[in-house]
Amino acid sequence: MRKNKMWKMTTASLAAAAMVCTALGAQTVSADDTNVLKVAMECGYAPYNWTQSDDSNGAVPIADSNDYAYGYDVMIAKKIADELGYELQIVKLDWDSLVPAVMSGTVDCVIAGQSITSERLQMVDFSEPYYYASVVGLVKGDGDYADAAGLADLEGATCTSQLGTIWYDVCLPQIKDANIQPAQESAPAMLVALESGRTDLIVTDMPTAMAACVAYPDLKLLDFSGTDDDFEVSEEEINIGISVQKGNTELLDGINSVLSEMTTDDYNAMMDDAIAVQPLSE
Repeated sequence: MRKNKMWKMTTASLAAAAMVCTALGAQTVSADDTNVLKVAMECGYAPYNWTQSDDSNGAVPIADSNDYAYGYDVMIAKKIADELGYELQIVKLDWDSLVPAVMSGTVDCVIAGQSITSERLQMVDFSEPYYYASVVGLVKGDGDYADAAGLADLEGATCTSQLGTIWYDVCLPQIKDANIQPAQESAPAMLVALESGRTDLIVTDMPTAMAACVAYPDLKLLDFSGTDDDFEVSEEEINIGISVQKGNTELLDGINSVLSEMTTDDYNAMMDDAIAVQPLSE
């Protein structure tokens, strides 16, 4: 969800895969564009990726736009492009267009906080994980659930999360007698729901929660990891990887060769840097 979104291939999504080249038009890379690495992301999900108006902090221009992209995913993309000798091009797409774009070959890869699920592995190939996004809760620091030490302490909470994510579909139902509100269309929307008092709790991943606490100092992060009363999720739902077209072993091997040289400490340091300069922190 990043972003740990559960992506299902619907009829509409299949149609999007067939039409994505036409929709992107001038962004399509020709077969001769061998030195360009086209990386797709939403450019709207801090701290993984976001849109900004200038190249501060090393932001990269967004194709066919006057704006720039930055964030953790852009940092990873820059490192991969540099190590493999590519010119990096960032393509901004809606979430539901990301997998179809890779499947069609319109972009080379997606670096956008995608979890490595069995569903997605039927459609694209994935790199080794470049982040492990544990699931956490966010509440008001002075609210009724601020002292919660496990799921049992969240019983009866009014809660929500982002549409199409494991946070909403898998985690919220684990809370006993939860008053689950309609899913929010974006991460900012779920944060507004919590900040405004319309909900007691939102569930998200650790980077998103850490970034939210910078933007909203009155929020408190609930991390139940290491306890016997944590959210139950599978490893595939929290491992974040880079997707490439099925069979593109050359690119996949190259990406994995770069990631293999990085450590968990490297990833965490980069994420901390992204959180420090995200738009919400200003």
